[in-house]
Amino acid sequence: MPTSADLLSAAYNDADRTIDLRRRLHRQPEIGLHLPKTQQMVLEAIADLPVEITTGTSTSSVVAVLRGARTGPTYLLRGDMDALPVTEDSGETFTSEHPGVMHACGHDLHVAGLVGAARLLAARRDQLAGSVVFMFQPGEEGNHGARLMIEEGVLDAAGDRVVGAYGVHVVSAMVAGGVVTGRPGTAMAASDQLYVVVQGRGGHGSMPHLAADPVTVAAEIVLALQTVVTRQFDAHDPVVVSVGRIAAGTVDNVIPGTAEIDATVRTFSPQQHAIIPERLIRVVEHIAAGHGLTADVTYVRGYPVTVNDPDEVARAARVTTSLLGEQRFQTAPRPVSGAEDFSYVLEAVPGAFLFVGATPPGADPATAPYNHSAHARFDDSALPIAAAVLAGLALDRLAEG
Repeated sequence: MPTSADLLSAAYNDADRTIDLRRRLHRQPEIGLHLPKTQQMVLEAIADLPVEITTGTSTSSVVAVLRGARTGPTYLLRGDMDALPVTEDSGETFTSEHPGVMHACGHDLHVAGLVGAARLLAARRDQLAGSVVFMFQPGEEGNHGARLMIEEGVLDAAGDRVVGAYGVHVVSAMVAGGVVTGRPGTAMAASDQLYVVVQGRGGHGSMPHLAADPVTVAAEIVLALQTVVTRQFDAHDPVVVSVGRIAAGTVDNVIPGTAEIDATVRTFSPQQHAIIPERLIRVVEHIAAGHGLTADVTYVRGYPVTVNDPDEVARAARVTTSLLGEQRFQTAPRPVSGAEDFSYVLEAVPGAFLFVGATPPGADPATAPYNHSAHARFDDSALPIAAAVLAGLALDRLAEG
């Protein structure tokens, strides 16, 4: 087995290529499930590696399988590829060339880091007792790309079912540069959407008794949704309901016929995720009925809870510490309230999802622009760290057979 120093040194020696790929990806961001330019850059980057490559049919995904010199289990490493509909204002010299589109969540680093890990592992193919599946995934930002890739067979791409999986996510703030964090159990929340249309009866604002006002009912519903989460759910297993949109009416003296409410719903355990729809829908419908109105409720399931396997987080801590030194792995004190579709993979197989600090040098992690901001900047020095950690996890796992 290579030493941690050898692996990290190799990652840094390859950093120029990895950084160049990241910056080319950053200039050419694409949104959604179909990313032809991104896919082509990935295919070119791994073309000289001894891997078996397949591409998606319903998406522009790329799957590469590296087979070790000896038989053994199969593990998966993942990097997501899609960007966001954000107009970049980061000040980077390699800013987006596509107006209104930006790699504001660091997925360009994920792709480049995964390519770097693939190069590290391909160079150590004779030391692998098993296979590694490299999952280059589109459509993480709300399009369920991981689920679609699972449906197309990514977990069976090597012929044998994947038995473990790892992914990393860079952050432009909150975590100091070069620090890796993770936690056992819930790592990220589930994210669902609640859409409500309160059906009333319009009329003149001066005579509300002759109408059926949906606005006041919608206001009561908004407040009641907050009471639900504080009185029907355990405070130590929280639920977050945030109403992001209310729409009704056209002018001040006309009672409208309908009022609309859109909300995001976050849960941090599979148990709460399972029961939250019924609780919220019941409250909405009954409040409307109590006022003689009706409410049309649509509850949309988003991403599940991202749950890390405790043993794999312990492995990540050990591998990271061996690679980077003491204090470079930190146990996250609480889950991240954002959601992540790597959760679909971790529902199927044990694994770990980790965060890598990419806060720019000189910036304060507490105040630097965070992921999804038009001002977000990610330090390229996180790339060899991400590549080495991913490769190190696969090497460590395959050493066990």
